[in-house]
Amino acid sequence: MFYTALAYGWGGFMVAHIKTVAFQGIEAVFVDVQVQLMSGLPAFTIVGLPDKAVGESRERVRSALVASGLSLPAKRVIVNMAPADLPKEGSHFDLPIALAVMVAMDVLPRDFFDDYVVLGELSLDGSIENVAGVLPAAVATNALNKGLLCPHASGSEAAWAGADMDILAPRSLTQLVNHIKGSQVMARPRAAMAEMAEMAASSIDLADIKGQESAKRALEVAAAGGHNLLMVGPPGAGKSMLASRLPTILPPLSPQELLEVSMISSIAGDLDNGTLSDARPFRAPHHSASMAAMVGGGMRANPGEAALAHHGVLFLDELPEFSPQVLDSLRQPLEAGETIIARANHRVRYPSRFQLIAAMNPCRCGMAGEPGHTCRRGPRCVSDYQGRISGPFLDRIDIRLEVPAVSALDLLEPGGSETSASIAARVATARAAQYERYQALCIDDPSGIGKTMNNATSTPALIEKIMEMDDGARTLLVDAAEKLSLSARAYHRVLKVARTLADLETARDVSRIHIAEAISYRTISSVSALAA
Repeated sequence: MFYTALAYGWGGFMVAHIKTVAFQGIEAVFVDVQVQLMSGLPAFTIVGLPDKAVGESRERVRSALVASGLSLPAKRVIVNMAPADLPKEGSHFDLPIALAVMVAMDVLPRDFFDDYVVLGELSLDGSIENVAGVLPAAVATNALNKGLLCPHASGSEAAWAGADMDILAPRSLTQLVNHIKGSQVMARPRAAMAEMAEMAASSIDLADIKGQESAKRALEVAAAGGHNLLMVGPPGAGKSMLASRLPTILPPLSPQELLEVSMISSIAGDLDNGTLSDARPFRAPHHSASMAAMVGGGMRANPGEAALAHHGVLFLDELPEFSPQVLDSLRQPLEAGETIIARANHRVRYPSRFQLIAAMNPCRCGMAGEPGHTCRRGPRCVSDYQGRISGPFLDRIDIRLEVPAVSALDLLEPGGSETSASIAARVATARAAQYERYQALCIDDPSGIGKTMNNATSTPALIEKIMEMDDGARTLLVDAAEKLSLSARAYHRVLKVARTLADLETARDVSRIHIAEAISYRTISSVSALAA
């Protein structure tokens, strides 16, 4: 327990300072929490653009101090959070405010926190609760060669920011004070890595899917180059099963990708006990998702599904059932790889370079084009249903594939199709070749090529630079572009898919057969509304 406040002076009109952070997207902006005790009627005032959660912290701070054996003085407590024009949101300001009050009361030494950045939420009993955003705060703090003081539950998350970083992760205010006094020493938390789930053949594997060899091939191509994929077919054809097995053939996250993905998950509060995983994200929102849920927004401009799927997969099942406005809001992240949420007084940016996998029925009844079936509404059933998807959105999908119904003969076939492990090996080889290619080009042209990790993220100028085609392939590409009226975007996406097909065969040049297969993925013969 603390000494009572009556045993201490309160430092006159000295101002106590504690460093903390505010978040703009995944960027941590440093905030100076200033506390001054002044004579006058007792009051507790917080200024500096606090939101409701920050404004309510005065009650949590007051109760936490009382529970720890310390009472606020009968003075006017003024808390200012600078810079004053930066919005302050979240409950992680509780702990820095409480510590600044204790420093102003001379309960804690003023110089102890000079080398620390503090964040944490307080309970009424004085315990320190977990908060979102500890990892990006730790990364920003480590860049300044300072230590981090965070909740105990977030310690393993903060430890990923640096092996030599000074981290204090107390469970309560009492434990922190005892550590500062030297009566109880806290150990530095350890970084925790979640074990990647084993994709066993008995649970999730591409070998489980009977038939659909063309769809499996397209899924492999999409995985190898990071391409967007749309599957069209009747209900029960296996579209969702194919999509759910895409993570089993994707390579694990690289260290840089792991850090970016984990920082977004930290801001969203999705890290489980502060543990990180190198498994790529797989997000499958329901078709009732709003625009704010999909691309981010709300009161605090939280990350949406697009950002949470960064360096992973965003699966949209029953694509036309999504609101057209929601689908079109994905056009920016699909093209630029980031989501920008604009507010009146600030803009928030989230990295959102995901791989889009979509599935849909050909019409609302789902059976258009199937033998022996006639829609009661006729061709209008198809046109109205598919008309909910805009042309510009479809133009950003590299591979469009028909997934026919599975026949009884396919279902009766014994097992033995290729497993996810063998396909993943080819995908890893193709992705490694792409990474080496673009990193080598980055030496001569450091204007952003280094951000290119695969063919799908390559710029049009760059894909043209690396393409080596024979005359037959070039002639076929020109003829197809004219006959199919391919847009400039579609033309370059055909080049990217063709380059991926060559990479899967470890071929240096793109041949006519690669161009032909890439073009076939731009057209769907039985569904005219989705033709290139």
